[in-house]
Formats: sequence, C-alpha cells, structure tokens
Amino acid sequence: MADSNNPQCQKKIDSHFGTKAIHVGQNPDQWSFKDVVPPISLTTTYKQYGPNDHAGFEYSRCGNPTRNVLQNCIASLDNGKHCLTFASGLAATTAVVQLLQAGDHILCGDDMYGGTNRYFSKIASKFNVKFTMTDMTNDKNIAKLILPETKLVWMESPTNPCMRVVDLESISRIVHSIRKDIIVVVDNTIQTTYFQRPLELGANVVLYSLSKYMNGHSDVIMGALVVNDTELFDRLAYIQNSCGIMSSPFDCYLVNRGLKTLHVRMKEHMKNGLAVAKFLEQHPLVEQVLHPGLPSHPQHKVAIKQASGFSGMLSFYIKGGIGEATRFLQAIKVFCLAESLGGFESLADHPALMTHASVPEEERAALKITDNLIRLSVGLESEEDLIADLDQALKASVKK
Repeated sequence: MADSNNPQCQKKIDSHFGTKAIHVGQNPDQWSFKDVVPPISLTTTYKQYGPNDHAGFEYSRCGNPTRNVLQNCIASLDNGKHCLTFASGLAATTAVVQLLQAGDHILCGDDMYGGTNRYFSKIASKFNVKFTMTDMTNDKNIAKLILPETKLVWMESPTNPCMRVVDLESISRIVHSIRKDIIVVVDNTIQTTYFQRPLELGANVVLYSLSKYMNGHSDVIMGALVVNDTELFDRLAYIQNSCGIMSSPFDCYLVNRGLKTLHVRMKEHMKNGLAVAKFLEQHPLVEQVLHPGLPSHPQHKVAIKQASGFSGMLSFYIKGGIGEATRFLQAIKVFCLAESLGGFESLADHPALMTHASVPEEERAALKITDNLIRLSVGLESEEDLIADLDQALKASVKK
C-alpha cells in the first residue's frame, strides 16, 4: 500500500517514527534529577566503587551516557538492535573496513560519496584491501563479481552525486545466496531512516553521515552504524573503542536534539525537493534532472518499491559547460554554494570541482560527473523563493 504522504511509494512510513525519535533512550527516570532532556555528560572518567567495580562507565572513550542515549534512539528508528556513533561518517566507514584483513576484497558502487572513494582507493588499498567498483544498478552483474576473498559489498542508494537507485533487496539476496558471511553495507545518508530502512531489505550494516539530514542543522560532524547481529556489533564496538573514533558527548547531544524533528523536516524536504525537480525538468536551460521521485528517472520503479519517500537531494545538468555552471552558482542567492547536504538551508554544489574532485578525471567522465552537473540539497525555505532563485540564476548563466 502506498504511503499517504507520498502516494507513489509502496513502502509505508513507520507510523511510530515520531514517538520513537522523541522518546526512545530519553527516559527521565535514568537520571537522578529526572531530566526530561538528557544531560550532556562531558566527563572523561568516572569514580569507581573499587578496582574494576563501577556503575556502568569507566572512561568516556569506552562508553558515555549521552552517547548511549543517541545510539539507542538511532537503533530504534531503523528497527535495529544496535547502533554505534563515530566522529564522522568516514570514521564509521573506517570502522567497517577495519573488520577486514589484508587480501580481502570489497565490491562497491562506482558512483558514491567522494570521500568513500578516496578512502578505498588511497588509504585502504595501502593495506592490501582490494576493491572492485561497478554500476550497482545492474544487479545481474553482481554474482560474477563476487570473489572467494570478497568480504564486503558496499552500496549507496540513491548514489552521490548521480542519484542512481540500487535495488537493495535484490542485491542483498544475491550476495547472501552466494555466501552468508559477506557483509552488505548500505550508506543510507541521503534517504535517512525515515524514508528507507535497509536492514529490512537484507543489509547487515546501515551507515549514516549524521552530519547531514539526521542532525539537520549543519553544525555537527558525526557518523553512525546500525546493525542487528550482536556478534558483528561487538566487533565494531571493539574497533570503535580501540581506534578511538567515537563521537563526542556534546555532538551526541546536538544530534539527539536534531532527531526530534527529523520526521517533520523530511516531509518538507521531500515536498520542496520534488517541486524544484519538476520546475527544473521543464526549464529550457536545463538538459536533465536526476531525482528518484520523477517518473523520468531511470530507476524510478525501484525507488518507489523500496522507499517510503525521498529527501531533498537532486542533481541536474545545466545547458552548456563550466562557464554556465559557474555563472549559475555565482548568481544563486537563496541557495548557498557550499559542500555538504541535508541541513535546513538549501545548498548547491559543483561535484566535479568540489565534493568529487578527488575522483580521477577519467572515472568522473565515465560516471557523467561533468562540468555542467550541479547537485542541489533543497532545504526548508519557502518553495516559491527557492524556485524564483533557481530561475533567476539559470537566466544569469546565459552569457550575454
């Protein structure tokens, strides 16, 4: 049945989402002063009753009450058992790759966050972790790319920045039919747990850059992993502690606060994002719009099958080249030319020169990350103002 908030989607939004976001992990009875808003525990260490006899916490790298609050809340939103939060999304990526040994193999998407691409190709590869990049929208090729040493399959959906949609359930089923021990990871940053729950589609690990929509206020750098398997959670928790890549208590407090309005914000992001996409699709100065909610999107049917809605992310090709793209980006006023995504404010990005500049030029060309590709993170401003700003900037892009 389609969700009432987005009739074209076949997955239903969790009807208890808002309640869980506000209440799970937040019980005032866990604090002696009955704080309704969980306090920030900034201490680095904790008094013990006797040697190795403590009240649940010994050192804040190993565990912290404020971090526990956030981790419990995020796990509930994905209907998962466990969550771990990290100093950044890339720190969470690092933790997952630390599960591997030299000689192990990762199968991953060829269109993905530039930082993930850079980490795999420039850092993990130095430790003899091998990886193969492929177009994950072609799930028929997945089985033949699984090697005896494959230990991870890494997906984004939608991808960044080309907004491809991967059939998460189909690929998870194919991978696990070959070998149960292969860990399927889904970077769910763009969709968030509000619109997509990869654990329910067969993934083993869900990764978030909490810096984006989950926090939603562009003032925190943090990442998270959500899992159901307790043995896998224990391994990741050991890595989190041993590598010291956990999140700070103050940042956890901020993300916990941001989660309280996630369900409200995502509805508005979806409304504004779809309005902008439809406007750009009919604009004479735009070549193509990439938004999974548009029927013109190549994987639209997959998108509406596995998601309950869409975020405010889209990309488009402006007519022309680097000159037109530059003039457009210099002319925007409501949108801001800046990296990142998922905040309440609208941002515009030039992937080839900004977020994906570290991707080799030949790879960018193959992925169609061209000089006229622009990525938008549509925020919570008034729809009318967003469209008017894009219209004037597009007109300004035309060389007089």
